[in-house]
Amino acid sequence: MLLSSKGKHRRPSKAVRVATLAGVAGAAVAVPLMGATGASAASVSTWDAVAQCESGGNWSINTGNGYYGGLQFSASSWAAAGGTQYAARADLATKGQQIATAEKLLALQGPGAWACAGAGGLTNDGVDPGVDTGSAKNGDTAPQAAPERKAEQPTTRSETRTAPKAEKTVTTPTGDKVKKGDGEYKVKAGDTLSKIAKAKDVKGGWHKLFTLNDDIVENADLIFPGQQLHLK
Repeated sequence: MLLSSKGKHRRPSKAVRVATLAGVAGAAVAVPLMGATGASAASVSTWDAVAQCESGGNWSINTGNGYYGGLQFSASSWAAAGGTQYAARADLATKGQQIATAEKLLALQGPGAWACAGAGGLTNDGVDPGVDTGSAKNGDTAPQAAPERKAEQPTTRSETRTAPKAEKTVTTPTGDKVKKGDGEYKVKAGDTLSKIAKAKDVKGGWHKLFTLNDDIVENADLIFPGQQLHLK
């Protein structure tokens, strides 16, 4: 499952589960997690191993816990990595579509986005899984699920973003524009709010960091390379 404290895509009960990127925010890039590179990719067998650990290999699973599909995407991570082009939620998409979306999240956040990265041997190994994303499952027409937020995250914030001025934005891996900010710390690929707070000794941890930058960071699980955060 995807973690939120060390990765945007993670679940609090698992170690990384920011996407997006609490240990929340994973820079996506979100690069919203760890050591992501532009050549990120993993084989189908690797994704199968991760799914086996995350969901018992059930690519259609939806237990109502806020995480969906074989690789246990949260609604916000699924959307951030472009999964909604296939289906409203991960459990409504095909295995190939879930893997294709996971590839994007891997590039954004790195292996740390999944609590089961170690069990599945997930790394940025550069192996193109070559999956077929053409066949829709049964959920492309389903209404968009409301983004799920972990219990440890701050109060719900609107998912709707107002497009900031071009000269004050950064472009995310999915092509969206987000506010850049003017803080003293520039987000790098693999960063999360918790990692930054720990490295820079921010009193109050990621919660304080999120509060200081709530004008540009709308989701604690999603931060992006190039954004400039205030540390105090």
